[in-house]
Amino acid sequence: MKPLHVELERFRVKSGKEETAREWMNFLNQHLAEVVKTLPNEKMYVESIFEEVIEGSMYLYWVSYQGMTASEVIFSDAYVDKKHLDYWGECIDATYGEHLLKTNVVMIQDKIKKEMND
Repeated sequence: MKPLHVELERFRVKSGKEETAREWMNFLNQHLAEVVKTLPNEKMYVESIFEEVIEGSMYLYWVSYQGMTASEVIFSDAYVDKKHLDYWGECIDATYGEHLLKTNVVMIQDKIKKEMND
């Protein structure tokens, strides 16, 4: 199998930007077909975003299954990626820092692994 980077990362949404963050998630869902077309350039096999509110603060969690030699989204010319990065800058609290959760086990069916290698 080709090298695979599996990641779960947590980001805090800036206080007062919760509705904008939900607008962002709606934007991604409404433009999902366009978003999915950008994934091959990033060698992104699977990417999912989750939301949680803890003690009044909103957090977004990114889960990704990605090839190791991927192009970064910041280099994309796609409208949906540019809009995604605009939302990111407006909503994500940079003072919170990086919170990468430790990957312990990655379980993938053989038929899925085969598709990822094709």
